[in-house]
Amino acid sequence: MKKKDLLSKKVEHIDIKKINAVDIINAMKKMSFSARDLANAADIYDRMLREKNCAVILTLAGSTSAAGCMQVYVDLVKNNMIDAIVATGASIVDMDFFEALGFKHYQGTPFIDDKLLRKLYIDRIYDTFISENDLQACDRAIKKIADALDPRPYSSREFIAEMGRYLVKNAKKKNSLVQAAYENDVPIFCPAFSDSSAGFGLVLHQNDRPDNHISIDSVKDFRELTDIKIKAGTSGLLMIGGGVPKNFAQDTVVCAEILGHEVPMHKFAVQITVADVRDGACSSSTLKEANSWGKVDSSCEQMVYAEATTVLPLLASYAYHKEGWKKRKKWQLSKIFNAKR
Repeated sequence: MKKKDLLSKKVEHIDIKKINAVDIINAMKKMSFSARDLANAADIYDRMLREKNCAVILTLAGSTSAAGCMQVYVDLVKNNMIDAIVATGASIVDMDFFEALGFKHYQGTPFIDDKLLRKLYIDRIYDTFISENDLQACDRAIKKIADALDPRPYSSREFIAEMGRYLVKNAKKKNSLVQAAYENDVPIFCPAFSDSSAGFGLVLHQNDRPDNHISIDSVKDFRELTDIKIKAGTSGLLMIGGGVPKNFAQDTVVCAEILGHEVPMHKFAVQITVADVRDGACSSSTLKEANSWGKVDSSCEQMVYAEATTVLPLLASYAYHKEGWKKRKKWQLSKIFNAKR
């Protein structure tokens, strides 16, 4: 079996604009179990979009972008349905930026000899394949961006904005999340930025320039995202997966309080996750538990226990076709930081 045989069937990203899920979500409101949870979550997200002066933060963990949800996130940005993003580095760099450079994810299978994949330089994400050669080209693109910047500490938001600027002139695929966010002034934060293809690229950059290089300041990330919470006041969270992005966004309420600002807890919160609570965790607590920390108002929250690629398109399509976003304030939160320069 040759590499080209395994990398032959491209993952195609779902288009929520072409699929109207309003009727099926409305039907789910009359059901039980996870169906009703999803319907309630979809209504809460729609309420976030209709709430006057409510900033919506998307948190993104896991491999949903590689699995076919990449266009969903782009559409949320382009249609003013989210105002800031907190994500894993892999979601932003290894998946979205990667495809913007012209590379692809491919449908594969978990029932394969992984030693064969290693020999062919193919990386596996469950049943999805990507070329390691392509990922290393992504690493080098990150290095190229870093090499062109003034040597100093950058927040991940600042560096990802430079990635967006780079794509304006160099993207082979124009419809990427990084570029759309840059062009619509939606800031993207990756608090664990180096845990991705960006990490390899920045290591190459620092190795070549030991005394004259950039670095990523995760504390600056935390301060900047807290500035967004302070400015927004009322906020809602749409959380895909959990982990660092989820907790990072929730912690802004506590951080603002420590800085001497009185800000409300996140008023709305939806989390789609497969994490369990039996080990005391659920990707850093359930939303009700987060209320005890002063992070999330438990009066309007919904956990949806499902694999995200199966329910996110329905939730996003419902909110898109309900059109609550059409009259929303356009926050353009990246301009907060442009003004500080």
